[in-house]
Amino acid sequence: MALPYPTQPGDVDHMIANDHAAVNRLFEHVEAGRGDRQILADQICFQVALHADAEERTFYPELKRLGRNDDAEELIAEHAEVKKLVKTVEQSAPGEPEFEDALAAIIKDIREHANEEETIFLPKIREGAGPERMAELGGEFLAAKRTAPTYSHPAAPSSGLGHKLADAGAAVIDKLRDKASGRVHVLGTDASGLLDPQAQRLIDTFAGLDPKPLEILKPDQARRQPTLVDAVHAVLQADGKPTDPEPVGSVEDVNLLGDDGELPVRIYKPQDAGTAPLPVILWVHGGGFVLYDVDTYDASCRGLVNKSGAIVVSPEYRRAPEHVFPAAHDDVLATYHWLQANAAQLGGDPARIAIGGESVGGTMAAATSLQLKESGAPLPVAQVLVYPLTTAEQWGDSFADAADSRPLSRPLLSWMAMHAFEGVPEAATDPRIALLDVGKEELAGLPPTLVITDERDVLRSQGEQFATNLETAGVPVVHSRYDGMMHEFFGAAAVLDKAGQAQQEAADHFTAAFRTH
Repeated sequence: MALPYPTQPGDVDHMIANDHAAVNRLFEHVEAGRGDRQILADQICFQVALHADAEERTFYPELKRLGRNDDAEELIAEHAEVKKLVKTVEQSAPGEPEFEDALAAIIKDIREHANEEETIFLPKIREGAGPERMAELGGEFLAAKRTAPTYSHPAAPSSGLGHKLADAGAAVIDKLRDKASGRVHVLGTDASGLLDPQAQRLIDTFAGLDPKPLEILKPDQARRQPTLVDAVHAVLQADGKPTDPEPVGSVEDVNLLGDDGELPVRIYKPQDAGTAPLPVILWVHGGGFVLYDVDTYDASCRGLVNKSGAIVVSPEYRRAPEHVFPAAHDDVLATYHWLQANAAQLGGDPARIAIGGESVGGTMAAATSLQLKESGAPLPVAQVLVYPLTTAEQWGDSFADAADSRPLSRPLLSWMAMHAFEGVPEAATDPRIALLDVGKEELAGLPPTLVITDERDVLRSQGEQFATNLETAGVPVVHSRYDGMMHEFFGAAAVLDKAGQAQQEAADHFTAAFRTH
């Protein structure tokens, strides 16, 4: 599902379409008979409850304000029927006729409802309200979802005022029900049945930490939520294994002088480094430009140090929305220039510097190489891009088939873009973000590249396309897709065999380039 016109990530119609895509993928898992049917139903009911509540508090009142009362009432009536069906599903179990009939009806009705909204009503409201108001409504939509009840309440008032009066009490009761029933422990998992057993266990453990949906939170709230790192530690503890970080020779935090004052970087050195200058890897962490830090990606850096024997340097770049695009890119580029001038002081070889990163860290690694090439500066000897973002467009098959994926879903990706590009919508078309739009001549001559993608990842298709674009431009490219894995798997080598394989593949790619320089 995609809107037939352009939108910004923070616009209400963009958010509504993302919700439709994510829940439709849950429907497809149900129809295919894969995954855990009860958990899929729980997630569908939860998503429908939040989405319907937010629409009735924001989108439908706006329709009425624009004089489209009949349209609003039609959509509210459709919601009322779906809420009754959701209540039936909530009160029955898979295999029971009432459960199966109600779930099938929900799928049919919501698909028809979503198609109506995306092809008729959302274009109408955009035409009447204008783009600025769509952005305002987007903020109101997210605020409504943050405080919405988590169960269906067919008898509750559906007007905006009715929701204001009734939602707070209902939400408190619903959250208590979620905890008492244990439903809260499965809402954040991947119930598709498409992950391999180790990855499934990790994501189930992550969901058991009760993370709130990041895509409806404010950035400071989202940064306080559990991460996959916490889930890795929980799995290790459950298996009676130590949770101490992988040992390396040394770890040091230092401050460089960046565009915004001091720029912190973390420097990892291998054990038994010797006296000869070592190669250096600039490794850029992910987090959608908004979340996470060098601590979150500490395991990736430690793994690369030990598998490559190189010094690894990871910058703590500035994050949005406090510092929007291109602040993070500028910090990564500044770190690379600093390494060129100071590698020897670290015991490193300035002629053997490579670059890489995960998620938007991969984006910034590739963008840094392009900027260096354009300026005529020495290029990295190699680059590794792990599930990189290469376009701000809703691009490729994975935007549909992984719309519901965890920990990165389509709605969360849009939430990140909304904050990262706040006030700078032109960033979406900047070549440092829109890597898929960069021409062959500009790509030609970039360093040998390894692109790592994974199956259950909304960024999978665009990462694979960028690998194809690089190859077409004559860049030596290797692309590896890790099936059964999800976004953020790379750093979880302590509990995922395939993460260890991916880290080794990245290290081998770097060391092969180091040997020829």
